[in-house]
Amino acid sequence: MRAKDAEWRSIMEIIRVENLVKEFKANKKKPGIKGAFINLFKPDRQKIRAVDDISFSVKKGEIVGYIGPNGAGKSTTVKMLSGILHPTSGRVSIYGISPHEDRKAVVKRLGVVFGQRTQLYWDVRLGESFELLKRVYKIDNSTYRRNMEIVNDVLKINELIDKPVRQLSLGQRMRGDLAAAVLHSPDILFLDEPTIGLDIEAKHSIRNFIRDINKLNQVTVILTTHDLDDVEQLCSRLMVINHGIIVEDGPLDVLIRKLAPHRILSVELAHPCEDVQHAHARVISQETLKVTYSFDRNEITAASLISELSSRMPIRDLSVKEPDIEETVKKLYGMDCSK
Repeated sequence: MRAKDAEWRSIMEIIRVENLVKEFKANKKKPGIKGAFINLFKPDRQKIRAVDDISFSVKKGEIVGYIGPNGAGKSTTVKMLSGILHPTSGRVSIYGISPHEDRKAVVKRLGVVFGQRTQLYWDVRLGESFELLKRVYKIDNSTYRRNMEIVNDVLKINELIDKPVRQLSLGQRMRGDLAAAVLHSPDILFLDEPTIGLDIEAKHSIRNFIRDINKLNQVTVILTTHDLDDVEQLCSRLMVINHGIIVEDGPLDVLIRKLAPHRILSVELAHPCEDVQHAHARVISQETLKVTYSFDRNEITAASLISELSSRMPIRDLSVKEPDIEETVKKLYGMDCSK
């Protein structure tokens, strides 16, 4: 029975990371002109451990949020998983294959999007970028047409297909990058900050696409982000990395309640109101017609709070804001984000 359990587990766990370490060497700068002169001829090189002995596994069809502040090791981990960086020590396996030992075999099953770096060809039409990728991945015509129909349904790619990549806005380029990442029908998507700097409409389109591609083809997704909305709307599991170490790994609802229990509700009143207090929400600021509350999601839902306030206050407009992940994790673990 144990042998069968182990075999089943190995099939389900399509990504396995064991004792992964990544170190970089950097010059330690000395102050002043004298220090610059010394650095030039006798640099003081030190090791920086960006990822520090992490282990985890991911099952087929999971959408996993991988969060932490800048410099915590998120992007470094993704680059090792995709074979772009080689680990200092430890092991990564995708379907039992190391992306560093047999990258060609693994890359065929991966789609990768880095929010601040494009894989599209800058000086050609977006459609030509797709056609070049079709040749690179040796995608047959029927698969290519089917996948283009899928990405167009959600991302509206056809309206951008004849634009040069250099003329695309950030949101349009991200739509193009996501389409490019799934043209070859990958089993796994690594998405590094895919909604960074985007407006609400662009974020909505990209989240819908990630959700749809996961449901349609059971695509496994590892998502790094600073946007709590990305995590809440897409992920079933959350991992938190702090100084290169995974400090949390578990179901999203449990960890969200622990990491970010408080939400912010801002209401705009139609006219001034004397009593704006609520038993389960704290007033953190009050102007003439604008009141801002902080409330614990474990005590009251946003819908209940809004309903109760609306029954006795003339609310004209309102908004609910989630806490910033970077600041939340920084406060929880007292980490220094400057490195």
